[in-house]
Amino acid sequence: MGIPIEEIRHLIDRHARSDMGTPIPGIMLARHDISAHEQSMSGTVMALVAQGTKRIALGDRVYEYGPGQYLVASIDLPVTGQFLDASPNHPALGFGFVLDPMLVAELLLQAGSDGVRHGYGPPPSSMLVSNAPAAMTDAVLRLLRLLDSPRDIPVLAPLIKREILWWLIVGEQGSAVRQLGLADSHLSHISRAVRWIREHHARSFKVEDVAEFVGMSASAFYRNFQAVTAMSPIQFQKQIRLQEARLLLATHPNEVTWVGFKVGYESASQFSREYRRHFGTAPSQDALALRSRSTPGGTMLV
Repeated sequence: MGIPIEEIRHLIDRHARSDMGTPIPGIMLARHDISAHEQSMSGTVMALVAQGTKRIALGDRVYEYGPGQYLVASIDLPVTGQFLDASPNHPALGFGFVLDPMLVAELLLQAGSDGVRHGYGPPPSSMLVSNAPAAMTDAVLRLLRLLDSPRDIPVLAPLIKREILWWLIVGEQGSAVRQLGLADSHLSHISRAVRWIREHHARSFKVEDVAEFVGMSASAFYRNFQAVTAMSPIQFQKQIRLQEARLLLATHPNEVTWVGFKVGYESASQFSREYRRHFGTAPSQDALALRSRSTPGGTMLV
């Protein structure tokens, strides 16, 4: 990578905040000084690495991306991540762009049928890694330069964000991004199922019922759900339950049994056993550790 990625590093290093937010809506910057493991939700984002190497685990899949590469997460899913070589002297630096399905749909409509390939067909994996083309890197750089010119952000930032999204739509990962903007795509069906399971994670459910809810046959739903998320619907529900339990334990560290029941476990012993297996420590011990540190905001992919 040439000068653009170097200037991107400089701008991220200078403007990154602890909460990852920026004055530009939907744009996040991250600076990581340590290589700790984190477990969180991915967000629906494009994440570009400017410095360092990030490794993400989703189900049984592992993704790795480094400087000048980007990852697209087309569905908000529970993931484990780590920057492999972050240190105070060589921090990991990342850029995040929240993907808006409405804006994707608008750009597809504007382009017309001749502008891009359609987005229907088998659903792509919910995560993919690619090398960032020069046009995309240049647009990211111009967007970050606006942080030094706040007056221009309201007018110019929306235009450059549309440009970046366009390069995503027509790029290597275009299929996943295009399906975000199509209400009847397979990815949209699975996205609705993911939202339903997250909202009802404490309830038992039948796969057939969720398939009917999103308008798919049970076999097609199960196959597509695994293709997109790298998990079965029940495995996904378990991960959501455990992550919700961890959030509750941060504020209710002395109520482990209550937390287990709250997220849907009928047995306190089963909750403790699965929590330890997933997070590597007992709920009560993890609760103390969680109280001693703040939880970072934003998406962990950045």
